[in-house]
Amino acid sequence: MLTFSYTVKNREGKTVKGFVEAESKEKLIEYLQKEGYIIFSVSEAKRKPKSAARGGVKSDDLVVFSRQFTTLIESGIPVVECLEILRSQVESNVFKEALALILKDVREGASLSSAFSKHPKIFPEIYISMVEAGEVSGNLPSILDRVSVYLEKSSALKKKIVSSMYYPIIIVLMAIAITAFLMLRVIPTFKNIFDSLGAKLPLPTQILINISGFLSKKENMLIILVFLGVSIFLFLRYINTDKGKKNYHKALLKLPVLGDLIKKIAIARFARTFSTLIKSGVPIIKCLEIVGKTSGNKIIEEAVMKSKKIIQEGQTISTPLEETGIFPPMVVRMVAIGERSGRLEEMLSKVAQFYEEQTDAMVAGLSSLIEPLIIVFLGVVVGGIVVSLFLPIIQITQYLAK
Repeated sequence: MLTFSYTVKNREGKTVKGFVEAESKEKLIEYLQKEGYIIFSVSEAKRKPKSAARGGVKSDDLVVFSRQFTTLIESGIPVVECLEILRSQVESNVFKEALALILKDVREGASLSSAFSKHPKIFPEIYISMVEAGEVSGNLPSILDRVSVYLEKSSALKKKIVSSMYYPIIIVLMAIAITAFLMLRVIPTFKNIFDSLGAKLPLPTQILINISGFLSKKENMLIILVFLGVSIFLFLRYINTDKGKKNYHKALLKLPVLGDLIKKIAIARFARTFSTLIKSGVPIIKCLEIVGKTSGNKIIEEAVMKSKKIIQEGQTISTPLEETGIFPPMVVRMVAIGERSGRLEEMLSKVAQFYEEQTDAMVAGLSSLIEPLIIVFLGVVVGGIVVSLFLPIIQITQYLAK
């Protein structure tokens, strides 16, 4: 993608300057003309525009910003004054710096969506597209309210999933810490006792002592840590490639239980995003581009992109969604009914609500299932180590009793 600077006149007669990424100058001009802009100049930028995108901000910060922005706009306060007020209130330095640059761009005549687009790490593509739709339709307060609701629902779903993982992760870390303490501190003490007795050790005990001896050597631990570090680095590098990400996401969808949960989360996000964009007046093709990127799964993204190409040829939305084999029949039928009745946004909203409830129930069920599994895991690992350590002592006690 190339970066272009442009100067155009919007539908309200205002001159707008800004930067945007596009595949080519011709495609950018075609897009601007299609959107109804009068083009003064379009040229490739020699450098990327200054941006505060050194890092993102918390989703909660963006939700609060959107809510406050909505309230201020609805109160009839001009956009520039709204940005000034909000900039003085945000606590994040990154966000504060980004708002200062946005404020500068808006004062120079840039549209709000164009100014937001320079900070992709803060404002996601769905946010920018919805703001742009609000500017074009003259219904910015209502659009900001919708994007606030969308961000709140997305954040709530994410928090439920993350919070459900805290307990299992803490227990697993505790199990690792306890096992490491037994292997590196307790077992060497027992080894000295066993050596002094000079008796032949049972096989489980001997294996445990050999593992402990191997791990106790610093050079061996260094080799293990280096191996783990290199493996993780190579794995992360692989899944950041297109092929690696596709194979990784395909494998995730095939996982027992978890694969179904991941699929439900992706479909809920797909339906919620699609519904919000349609309600905001974003064109269907643009909706599908954004929806694919925000699904969180490369397989579903490719399925949506394939659907977009087929829809451009004149087919209905439900037909290509069914052909992908990713979307359940219920989703396809709901979309088809929405298309025929002219209530697509409503049908997608119902699909999103259904799958969000399914996700909540599944996450709660998994949490209940994981807890006993972890307890059994702890019992087997720690109990196995303790039993292996006491086997020789039990044998010696039985021998002396005779």
